[in-house]
Amino acid sequence: MLSELDQEKLIRRLHKKVWAVQEDFGIIEAGDKVMVCLSGGKDSYTMLDMLLHVQKSRQHDFDIIAVNLDQKQPGFPEEVLPNYLTNLGVDFRIVERDTYSVVVDKVPEGKTMCSLCSRLRRGILYTTAEELGATKIALGHHREDVLETFFLNMFFSGKLEAMPAKYRTDDGKHVVIRPLAYCKEEDIIQYAELKQFPIIPCNLCGSQPNMQRKVIKQMMKQWEQQFPDRTEIMLTALKNVSPSHLFDKDIFDFEELVSKVGRVDEFVP
Repeated sequence: MLSELDQEKLIRRLHKKVWAVQEDFGIIEAGDKVMVCLSGGKDSYTMLDMLLHVQKSRQHDFDIIAVNLDQKQPGFPEEVLPNYLTNLGVDFRIVERDTYSVVVDKVPEGKTMCSLCSRLRRGILYTTAEELGATKIALGHHREDVLETFFLNMFFSGKLEAMPAKYRTDDGKHVVIRPLAYCKEEDIIQYAELKQFPIIPCNLCGSQPNMQRKVIKQMMKQWEQQFPDRTEIMLTALKNVSPSHLFDKDIFDFEELVSKVGRVDEFVP
């Protein structure tokens, strides 16, 4: 159990990180209608709390609507989120779609379900955002999610790509934001325990063994134990990119680097 002082430090630390994302990327603008994607996990609960904090600061005049996608997983407690959000006084919508049956039917036994599940979920959430007139879609990915995705893409897809704090979807219709992009997962875990959020576990992808993301997470955890603050340094590296020192010809014009060799007649004594 955290002391009262440590609790205050934790809350201030999370607030500071979220405000840093706002300062760096301008994720919230006046007049926004932010659709907060609430799964019932520690990250999305924390994200909602952080955005409510930003809203209460009155530095930005914007609206919040929480959206939960009920994917019809067996045993999903349908009453938890409506009760929580009603008591909190937050506007919300529950969207019911049986993606669970689709994923179980399409994915062979033993294969990772996350890819298909996330594609289906993303499509439904984008459609919902359009129906609601949302100007921003907020996702609860934190610092470790960003870096794990970076390593997964580098090791298995051959590209340098992470999870940006703010981006526009390929169709140009939506702007997606990640307010927790700078926040440590450890801090979020402690905050969720402090706030006693009614956590709803994912019984689909979360229970699958040998997922590559879990392998990457363990690798990063070992690095952090050996070299404290390495995770923060790696996140900083994502903000300090040198295109001229990589190999992507689309983002740096290497052909313009013409060798300048002095002619003999230039060196007249």
